[in-house]
Amino acid sequence: MKIRNILLLFSFLAFVTTSYSQSSITLEEIWTDYKYFAKRVPGFNFMNDGKHYTRLEENTIKKYDLTTGKFVTDILDGSTLKDKAGFNGKIDSYTFNDDESLIMIESDKESIYRRSSKAYFHLYNIKEGSLTPIYEEEKIMYATLSPDGKKVAYVWKNNLYYLNLSDGVTNPITMDGEYNKIINGGADWVYEEEFSFAKAFFWSSDSKKIAYQRFDETEVPEFVITNHNDELYPEYVKFKYPKVGEKNAIVTAHIYHIATDKTIDVDLGKDEHYVPRLKWTNNPENLFVYKMNRHQNELEIISTNATTGKTTSILKETDKYYIDITDDITFLKNNKEFIWSSEKSGYNHLYLYDISGKEKNALTKGSYDVTAFYGVNEITKQAYYQAAVDGPLGRKVYTVDLKGKKPKVITKAEGTNSAQYSSTYDYYVNTNSTINRPASYTVYDKNNKVVRVIEDNAKLQEVQKSKNTSDVEFFDFTTSEDVKLNGWMIKPPNFDADKKYPVFMYLYGGPGSQTVTDSWKGQNYWWFQLLAQQGYIVVSVDNRGTGARGAEFKKMTYLQMGHYETIDQIEAAKYIGGLGYTDDSRIGIFGWSYGGYMSSLCLFKGNDVFKAAIAVAPVTNWKWYDSIYTERYMRTREENKDGYDNNSPINFAGDLKGNYLLMHGLGDDNVHPQNTMEMYNALIKANKQYDTYIYPNRNHGIYGNNARLHLYTKMTNFLHDKLKNGELDNSPTTKP
Repeated sequence: MKIRNILLLFSFLAFVTTSYSQSSITLEEIWTDYKYFAKRVPGFNFMNDGKHYTRLEENTIKKYDLTTGKFVTDILDGSTLKDKAGFNGKIDSYTFNDDESLIMIESDKESIYRRSSKAYFHLYNIKEGSLTPIYEEEKIMYATLSPDGKKVAYVWKNNLYYLNLSDGVTNPITMDGEYNKIINGGADWVYEEEFSFAKAFFWSSDSKKIAYQRFDETEVPEFVITNHNDELYPEYVKFKYPKVGEKNAIVTAHIYHIATDKTIDVDLGKDEHYVPRLKWTNNPENLFVYKMNRHQNELEIISTNATTGKTTSILKETDKYYIDITDDITFLKNNKEFIWSSEKSGYNHLYLYDISGKEKNALTKGSYDVTAFYGVNEITKQAYYQAAVDGPLGRKVYTVDLKGKKPKVITKAEGTNSAQYSSTYDYYVNTNSTINRPASYTVYDKNNKVVRVIEDNAKLQEVQKSKNTSDVEFFDFTTSEDVKLNGWMIKPPNFDADKKYPVFMYLYGGPGSQTVTDSWKGQNYWWFQLLAQQGYIVVSVDNRGTGARGAEFKKMTYLQMGHYETIDQIEAAKYIGGLGYTDDSRIGIFGWSYGGYMSSLCLFKGNDVFKAAIAVAPVTNWKWYDSIYTERYMRTREENKDGYDNNSPINFAGDLKGNYLLMHGLGDDNVHPQNTMEMYNALIKANKQYDTYIYPNRNHGIYGNNARLHLYTKMTNFLHDKLKNGELDNSPTTKP
């Protein structure tokens, strides 16, 4: 061989080696080593001065200067209190009282469901250095200091108590609590999941009263989850779970007066209803109670006199579809006004009301959605919010005065912006990311001048370059029904428009959700890049029913959940399959939870379009899901039989032609494994073959003890087996 040819060979080998090392993303690096995990800046625990914040680091509560980032002092090292007052020395979380003289410490925390937990609680007095146990015998729930720092309320064994710190006496507020029957001061499973709260008691501002909810779930049917362990017999966990059309817990609202040891019942009438929120106004004599009908299209705000129990209906909203519950309500310090969010204009906007429920003016208006409300600076009379003014893909932060005039954009960076304001509104931390760049965290002053950059994830951006990742590209197309849909696409690094690539689609598609946003996609970004490097075109499209495009676009799937979404995803697949560089005979689709429901429907109803589908923890028949969520969008099966029958994947198992991978955690308290088991039966009855993996004891998220790596390895191999056809790059996706 000539010297020139040898040199060319070495040059070629060096190029190949370099190219391969750049593209050698592995599943272990993503899901075991978390090598590509973006650095995060957790939410700030701002102090009262508005300039400092605290953070829990290495079991120590540390104080920092927001403007410089410099460490100020250690407030509490948990290890120094080990074995004192029964404390194990490990701080899981903490909260200050109003004047920052006391710290409530949570330790040995044990999760129950998505938001609920129990733990040991201790109260630390900063000045005295003393530690007081709230309840020594067992773990309790939701221990909360009164505003004056003199009492602590908590839930234990479904009853509500308060501890008087001055004399150490614990006082019961309720005594009828019982597992799977009566809950006082805590939410039941379905409220926790669908109305997004677990603690159901709240101190008044004068520390003299506690408003709480009582859940009578005696008549709610039970569900059983089986936990398999190394014991001779498995463990059976029973909990109350109201499925569609079944009895819900009877929920009532009450106000307990500490001075008289008396409880006032809020009169909510005899009709069946939900109580999705209790909200104290700044007046300790005035409690707002949210009351909603079972169809969730009527919402009433009831003002309650805390002493007399007298109630007045001050605000009513109705919707031809449904009403979403938020925590946007904010009471102004003048005790005369509050801010409220509503979709009554067709878009989600902010409004100023007087305390009697009369609308004064709209703070925001226009053909866009307000997507988050951050609060009010009452000194400057400015409200702060996030909105999708420029379209559904991005978010910016805005301010407007309380007359609804002079709206102003605060964050001008492209992509998705969010803000957390200090307690005085003198500073805020802006989080900004794009679909191709992980989040940066920057401190600004009240004049919107940069103070400092906390974290920019520059190192991870360098990793992106070294791993030869492809830019994610946005696109849109118009369906045959003249609907414009947005999507994103990742092409292989060495993309060749003359080749035909298989397509892998990712979706969620549920009401108000979005996958197509100009924001960082987390760990899945790296899996999508791995698949692109293996030769796939990776795509995601937001169907009708998704968010940030107004109420009509979001709610048009009402009573037909899954119908229009499936049509749109099938049309998206056809559009992508019609591009010159895609192979329309090799299109796969994947989703988790609602996305798994959608991927199943797409495979069955689009059996001439999709060759393969992966469904993780899917709903397969809406009659098996919970009452609040399903009835919000579908009503009951008795009211909407066709809507249920025509949009539940289990009824279309016989239409399966392609390849179906179905995966579920047996400990899933949310989307029960019953959905998958019954899908098995339907597929077996139809004599349809399928692939499946079951994860014992794993909940809806399927994680722990290598489960995520195991799951993603299976999904990756399934795609290669079913879509590859021997034409993809055979580079390994996992370590040998």
